[in-house]
Amino acid sequence: MSDLRYPIGKFQPKEHIDDAARQEAIRHIAETPSNLKAAIKGLTEQQINTPYRDGGWTIRQVVHHLPDSHLNSYVRMRLALTENEPTIKPYEERLWAELYDAKNAPVAPSVQMLESLHERWVMLLRSLGPTDFSRTFRHPENGVRNIDWLLQLYSWHGRHHVAHITSLRERMKW
Repeated sequence: MSDLRYPIGKFQPKEHIDDAARQEAIRHIAETPSNLKAAIKGLTEQQINTPYRDGGWTIRQVVHHLPDSHLNSYVRMRLALTENEPTIKPYEERLWAELYDAKNAPVAPSVQMLESLHERWVMLLRSLGPTDFSRTFRHPENGVRNIDWLLQLYSWHGRHHVAHITSLRERMKW
Protein backbone atom coordinates (compact mmCIF):
# COMPACT_ATOMS: atom_id res chain seq x y z
CA MET A 1 0.00 0.00 0.00
CA SER A 2 1.65 3.22 -1.11
CA ASP A 3 -0.82 5.78 0.31
CA LEU A 4 -1.65 5.09 3.95
CA ARG A 5 -4.47 7.65 3.78
CA TYR A 6 -6.49 5.35 1.51
CA PRO A 7 -5.92 1.74 2.58
CA ILE A 8 -8.88 0.49 0.51
CA GLY A 9 -8.51 3.11 -2.23
CA LYS A 10 -10.24 6.43 -2.75
CA PHE A 11 -14.03 6.67 -2.82
CA GLN A 12 -15.27 6.01 -6.35
CA PRO A 13 -19.07 6.14 -6.57
CA LYS A 14 -21.01 4.66 -9.43
CA GLU A 15 -23.55 6.94 -11.05
CA HIS A 16 -26.22 4.24 -11.02
CA ILE A 17 -26.42 1.21 -8.74
CA ASP A 18 -28.87 -1.66 -8.69
CA ASP A 19 -30.63 -3.31 -5.78
CA ALA A 20 -27.89 -5.92 -5.32
CA ALA A 21 -25.25 -3.18 -4.98
CA ARG A 22 -27.50 -1.32 -2.56
CA GLN A 23 -27.94 -4.41 -0.43
CA GLU A 24 -24.17 -4.95 -0.36
CA ALA A 25 -23.63 -1.32 0.69
CA ILE A 26 -26.24 -1.67 3.44
CA ARG A 27 -24.50 -4.85 4.61
CA HIS A 28 -21.21 -2.95 4.82
CA ILE A 29 -22.88 -0.25 6.91
CA ALA A 30 -24.46 -2.90 9.14
CA GLU A 31 -21.06 -4.57 9.67
CA THR A 32 -19.12 -1.39 10.47
CA PRO A 33 -19.66 -1.42 14.27
CA SER A 34 -18.63 -5.06 14.69
CA ASN A 35 -15.67 -4.58 12.35
CA LEU A 36 -14.58 -1.55 14.38
CA LYS A 37 -14.87 -3.50 17.66
CA ALA A 38 -12.76 -6.30 16.22
CA ALA A 39 -10.18 -3.82 14.91
CA ILE A 40 -9.61 -2.20 18.32
CA LYS A 41 -9.98 -5.32 20.45
CA GLY A 42 -7.08 -5.82 22.83
CA LEU A 43 -5.35 -2.53 22.05
CA THR A 44 -3.59 -0.74 24.90
CA GLU A 45 -4.09 2.95 25.65
CA GLN A 46 -0.67 3.63 24.13
CA GLN A 47 -1.68 1.84 20.94
CA ILE A 48 -5.05 3.67 20.82
CA ASN A 49 -3.11 6.94 21.01
CA THR A 50 -0.93 5.98 18.02
CA PRO A 51 -1.54 7.78 14.72
CA TYR A 52 -2.40 5.43 11.87
CA ARG A 53 0.18 7.31 9.75
CA ASP A 54 2.62 10.20 10.20
CA GLY A 55 0.52 13.33 10.50
CA GLY A 56 -2.70 11.33 10.71
CA TRP A 57 -5.28 10.90 13.41
CA THR A 58 -4.74 8.55 16.31
CA ILE A 59 -6.81 5.40 16.52
CA ARG A 60 -8.79 7.18 19.27
CA GLN A 61 -9.60 10.07 16.93
CA VAL A 62 -10.58 7.67 14.14
CA VAL A 63 -12.95 5.80 16.49
CA HIS A 64 -14.58 9.03 17.65
CA HIS A 65 -14.77 10.33 14.07
CA LEU A 66 -16.88 7.41 12.91
CA PRO A 67 -20.05 8.18 14.93
CA ASP A 68 -19.53 11.92 14.39
CA SER A 69 -19.46 11.47 10.64
CA HIS A 70 -22.08 8.74 10.42
CA LEU A 71 -24.52 10.69 12.57
CA ASN A 72 -24.18 13.62 10.19
CA SER A 73 -24.84 11.29 7.26
CA TYR A 74 -27.86 9.72 8.95
CA VAL A 75 -29.36 13.17 9.53
CA ARG A 76 -28.62 14.20 5.94
CA MET A 77 -30.36 11.09 4.68
CA ARG A 78 -33.41 11.73 6.84
CA LEU A 79 -33.54 15.32 5.60
CA ALA A 80 -33.38 14.14 1.98
CA LEU A 81 -36.21 11.67 2.64
CA THR A 82 -38.50 14.25 4.25
CA GLU A 83 -37.72 17.54 2.48
CA ASN A 84 -37.44 18.67 -1.12
CA GLU A 85 -33.71 18.84 -1.89
CA PRO A 86 -32.64 20.31 1.45
CA THR A 87 -29.36 22.15 1.75
CA ILE A 88 -27.31 20.36 4.38
CA LYS A 89 -24.73 21.88 6.65
CA PRO A 90 -21.14 20.69 6.27
CA TYR A 91 -18.92 20.41 9.32
CA GLU A 92 -15.18 20.75 9.89
CA GLU A 93 -14.25 17.12 10.61
CA ARG A 94 -10.57 17.99 11.11
CA LEU A 95 -11.50 20.49 13.82
CA TRP A 96 -13.96 18.07 15.43
CA ALA A 97 -11.09 15.56 15.67
CA GLU A 98 -9.05 18.15 17.58
CA LEU A 99 -11.68 18.76 20.26
CA TYR A 100 -10.85 17.54 23.75
CA ASP A 101 -13.24 14.58 23.75
CA ALA A 102 -12.00 13.31 20.37
CA LYS A 103 -8.42 13.33 21.64
CA ASN A 104 -9.01 12.08 25.18
CA ALA A 105 -12.32 10.29 25.75
CA PRO A 106 -12.44 6.51 26.11
CA VAL A 107 -13.40 4.81 22.86
CA ALA A 108 -16.16 2.63 24.33
CA PRO A 109 -18.89 5.33 24.29
CA SER A 110 -18.22 6.06 20.61
CA VAL A 111 -18.34 2.36 19.76
CA GLN A 112 -21.68 2.10 21.61
CA MET A 113 -22.95 5.20 19.84
CA LEU A 114 -21.96 3.74 16.46
CA GLU A 115 -23.70 0.45 17.27
CA SER A 116 -26.94 2.17 18.23
CA LEU A 117 -26.82 4.58 15.31
CA HIS A 118 -26.19 1.81 12.79
CA GLU A 119 -29.01 -0.28 14.19
CA ARG A 120 -31.43 2.57 13.42
CA TRP A 121 -29.74 3.54 10.16
CA VAL A 122 -29.80 0.03 8.72
CA MET A 123 -33.45 -0.34 9.70
CA LEU A 124 -34.21 2.86 7.78
CA LEU A 125 -32.12 1.82 4.78
CA ARG A 126 -33.80 -1.58 4.55
CA SER A 127 -37.21 0.10 4.56
CA LEU A 128 -36.51 2.27 1.51
CA GLY A 129 -37.97 1.60 -1.91
CA PRO A 130 -36.04 2.06 -5.18
CA THR A 131 -37.28 5.62 -5.77
CA ASP A 132 -36.24 6.70 -2.26
CA PHE A 133 -32.60 6.22 -3.21
CA SER A 134 -32.92 8.92 -5.88
CA ARG A 135 -34.04 11.55 -3.35
CA THR A 136 -31.58 14.43 -3.28
CA PHE A 137 -29.96 16.97 -1.01
CA ARG A 138 -27.69 19.91 -1.76
CA HIS A 139 -24.22 20.02 -0.29
CA PRO A 140 -22.79 23.56 -0.36
CA GLU A 141 -19.38 22.28 -1.52
CA ASN A 142 -20.28 19.12 -3.47
CA GLY A 143 -23.51 20.13 -5.20
CA VAL A 144 -26.63 18.01 -5.52
CA ARG A 145 -26.24 14.40 -4.37
CA ASN A 146 -28.70 11.57 -3.91
CA ILE A 147 -29.17 8.89 -1.30
CA ASP A 148 -27.57 6.27 -3.57
CA TRP A 149 -24.39 8.38 -3.53
CA LEU A 150 -24.57 8.81 0.27
CA LEU A 151 -25.13 5.06 0.69
CA GLN A 152 -22.06 4.28 -1.39
CA LEU A 153 -19.98 6.88 0.44
CA TYR A 154 -20.75 5.49 3.89
CA SER A 155 -20.38 1.90 2.78
CA TRP A 156 -16.84 2.92 1.79
CA HIS A 157 -16.28 5.29 4.75
CA GLY A 158 -16.66 2.70 7.51
CA ARG A 159 -14.42 0.19 5.73
CA HIS A 160 -11.91 2.97 4.97
CA HIS A 161 -11.47 3.97 8.62
CA VAL A 162 -11.53 0.43 9.99
CA ALA A 163 -8.75 -0.32 7.49
CA HIS A 164 -6.73 2.58 8.91
CA ILE A 165 -6.71 0.68 12.20
CA THR A 166 -6.24 -2.83 10.84
CA SER A 167 -3.46 -1.78 8.48
CA LEU A 168 -1.65 -0.03 11.35
CA ARG A 169 -2.01 -3.18 13.44
CA GLU A 170 -0.55 -5.24 10.59
CA ARG A 171 2.38 -2.84 10.09
CA MET A 172 3.10 -2.71 13.85
CA LYS A 173 2.47 -6.46 14.30
CA TRP A 174 -0.02 -5.81 17.13
